[in-house]
Amino acid sequence: MTDSDFQRARTPEAKRAHEDAILAAAARLATANGVREVTVTAIADEVGMHKSAMLRYFETREDIFLRLAAEAWQDWSAEVRDRLATLPPCESATDPAWARGVLSIAGVLAQSLVARPLFCDLLAHTPLNLERNVSLDTVRAFKVRAIAEVDAVGAALGSTAPLSADQARSVVTTATSMAGALWQMAAPGTHLRAFYETDPALSHSVVDVEPRLTDILTALLTGYAVAATRRADDGWPHGPEGDGWPHDTP
Repeated sequence: MTDSDFQRARTPEAKRAHEDAILAAAARLATANGVREVTVTAIADEVGMHKSAMLRYFETREDIFLRLAAEAWQDWSAEVRDRLATLPPCESATDPAWARGVLSIAGVLAQSLVARPLFCDLLAHTPLNLERNVSLDTVRAFKVRAIAEVDAVGAALGSTAPLSADQARSVVTTATSMAGALWQMAAPGTHLRAFYETDPALSHSVVDVEPRLTDILTALLTGYAVAATRRADDGWPHGPEGDGWPHDTP
């Protein structure tokens, strides 16, 4: 597709096709080189148009990647909810199935994230810079979509594990936040990762994301479930937010 082809876009369908081409080009470059390394010029060259023409479709480089992040949230959420729906529900930490269930849930969350390298990379960059160089309307649109997916996955998680709504959302936000952070630490496919692996003194710097994330989520899920079960056994009242902790009553 040439720059003149883009300039001739006059219909909503053509505009959407051009936006999709730009997003696809940015995704290819970021998957190959990492979000940090991709510039507006590189995206424009990849898609075959002038940078100034491309910026008629997106405000900035950050706008492009924020759109990709929103779509990645939606795709990840759909897969995780489908996978969680296949797991048997557990009502409390004393449920005999919970020992297996907690590992299954943590595994589903960790595996689904690690299987999406670009999403993990975007999760780290979103709060650092992708929300910084765009309009407030763009930030709001992204946040609304991401929060909706957190709530959706949290609801699916709450149907499978003995968690309150707030706890379930906390597990989802911890999973995605840690996936982004651990992915940056792991630096897969980079010279830095190769350097870590070849220097015995730096062996502790080599991060294997999936098992590390699975361990973290297993501990969090176990702690929430055990605490909730103990509170229920003790007859502690639940607060107005459903967090399971006792609150003062009038």
